[in-house]
Amino acid sequence: MKKLLALLSVSLMAMMLFAGLASAHVTVLPSTTTQGVYEKFTVRVPSETANTNTVKVEVKFPEGVTISRVEPKPDWKYELSKDGTGKITGVVFTATGAGLAVTEFTEFNLSGKVAADAKTLSWKAYQTYKDGSVAEWVGAEGSAKPASVTTVKPGTGDSGGHDTGGSHSASADGEGGSNGNLPLILSIVAVVLGAASLLVSLLRKTK
Repeated sequence: MKKLLALLSVSLMAMMLFAGLASAHVTVLPSTTTQGVYEKFTVRVPSETANTNTVKVEVKFPEGVTISRVEPKPDWKYELSKDGTGKITGVVFTATGAGLAVTEFTEFNLSGKVAADAKTLSWKAYQTYKDGSVAEWVGAEGSAKPASVTTVKPGTGDSGGHDTGGSHSASADGEGGSNGNLPLILSIVAVVLGAASLLVSLLRKTK
């Protein structure tokens, strides 16, 4: 019985660990948009490192989208990056106060137009902590630190109107959307199934 309880405790701890990893990364919402539309993009930033706060977030804009507006946010300042033609290529948000503690998150809103031939938008983000460490969310889907990806559906020829902030709500995609979470979800399922298998085996032995 003691072995059984110990196994259950380990399984629960593993599930909690994987669940935390599945949601604790920088994501850009919505997870799906349409070619040629003006869209509101929301950068969701959770702080996940204990004993140090998130104080800076840099987001590099992917090819396939032209960002033209940034919503101001209290307690944060921002600086735009531009290329030689004057196109906005990224933004750096810097905390003017304490930043984000380990149990906190925030959202930054951007507005722009999706290109008519865009297929996917991969958003590279760099999260800087007060202790100087940097979490680089630039990897492929399924990696330890994946870049957030927005899937672009074929357009209908309608540009979607003017740049008024877009029509999509960040909350529509939930906590971080589904991008990059599938491998972690599968890992959770594997842990649960493995624990169940061991439990069945132990129960048979005790009979």
